[in-house]
Amino acid sequence: MAFAAERSGSRNILRRLADGSGTEESLLALPEHTHVGSWSPDAQMLAMEESRSETAWDIWILPLQGDRKPKLFLQTPFSEEAPAFSPDGRWIAYMSDESRRFEVYVQPYPGPGGKWQISTEGGTEPVWARNGRELFYRSGDKMMAVEIMTQPAFRASTPKVLFEGRYEATTGLGIRTNYGVSPDGQRFLMVKGGEQQQAPTQINVVLNWFEELKRRVPSGQ
Repeated sequence: MAFAAERSGSRNILRRLADGSGTEESLLALPEHTHVGSWSPDAQMLAMEESRSETAWDIWILPLQGDRKPKLFLQTPFSEEAPAFSPDGRWIAYMSDESRRFEVYVQPYPGPGGKWQISTEGGTEPVWARNGRELFYRSGDKMMAVEIMTQPAFRASTPKVLFEGRYEATTGLGIRTNYGVSPDGQRFLMVKGGEQQQAPTQINVVLNWFEELKRRVPSGQ
């Protein structure tokens, strides 16, 4: 497991065995606000996002071998967030607000190459299917799916709605993808908030209620 946390007064990228054994290992200490995006398929790199005041959120790649010096992957005046390596490691999906609302895009890794817009009516939280032939994302309350083809050239199908429902979205706590997909792509693990009671919209006031009580329950009963 890789995660970001405050350690010794600075933001750190750390990793720990998924079963909770052993101790956490610091991979990188950064002065900037940083979130972990995803592992590369060979577990040798981490895609992450870092916030800088002049360029908002940018995507960086952290090698886990050698000097562990982050390498810039994508930087624009807009926010690029939630980077996700494809299962074959050749593509990175992410969300960007360059069109003044968040949409999902894909770019080749490590590049060079262009980019493809995947969502059409807003999109966040991209997640690849395990087989790499499908990309999921959220559009409001809708879970969307797009078929992906990379040979002979990259192509994406028209987005389709898989299901719709009120589930918890991302938060400001470094959580950029708030759901999981089963290996076969047929089940989704979502977070659903508790049902809230609706506030009353009307108050009835009963006058002379004691007289009403005597009428309904005559004395002697």
